[in-house]
Amino acid sequence: MTVVLSIRCDDGLVMASDSQITDSGRGMSYPAQKLHPLGDHAAWGGSGARGVLAELEEGFRDSAGVILDSADVDRALQRFVVPVLRHHYDNFIEHIPGEDTAGTPSAYVLTAGYAHGRPFIIEINPNGMVSRYEDIGFHAVGSGAAMAQQAGALLAHFRMTERSVSYGVVGAVRVIDALRITAPSVGGPVDVCRITPDGTDHLDEEEVEEVRGHVRRWTDLERQALDVLFD
Repeated sequence: MTVVLSIRCDDGLVMASDSQITDSGRGMSYPAQKLHPLGDHAAWGGSGARGVLAELEEGFRDSAGVILDSADVDRALQRFVVPVLRHHYDNFIEHIPGEDTAGTPSAYVLTAGYAHGRPFIIEINPNGMVSRYEDIGFHAVGSGAAMAQQAGALLAHFRMTERSVSYGVVGAVRVIDALRITAPSVGGPVDVCRITPDGTDHLDEEEVEEVRGHVRRWTDLERQALDVLFD
């Protein structure tokens, strides 16, 4: 199960993901990097066919500047992603002798960052359709996306869009860690990227653990508030 999410804050954006790949066809799971830089002012992650995502990763490294400098980032991303999807669809062998399933060549791509000084959260689905979510302030892709969306809804009253990106980082880690508890196939280290108009900052494991300290303080404060709710 994969979860890649993005949160918009008052002064930046956050992307976060788990790092566990589950290969149900082979009955195994393994760690993998799911968040990647998209130039200096954006990041992206994906869910679905690993071959598609690996090809996109290689291409994004070379084309990030052109995409982010484009007058229409939506169309630029679409023009880049759709041919890769179509190539894999056209060469997909659906029926394999001796096997019941052959997987799927589809993939979801979620990007977040700044272009021309403006924030964006953009999803491209397996049909090549582009959707934007920076106005909503939260979005997730992957097989665990529904649970992430539910967690995001439960945290909506904290109004992350009105708070600094530091709050968004804490919220993102809290959501991913909650999914790791409730869904065994969501696992591995949490990957987090903080994005501001000044650039991107991919947190290391020590920094993520420091964020967890803030999460614990947050939950402690909630517990204290609940303890006196009916006083």
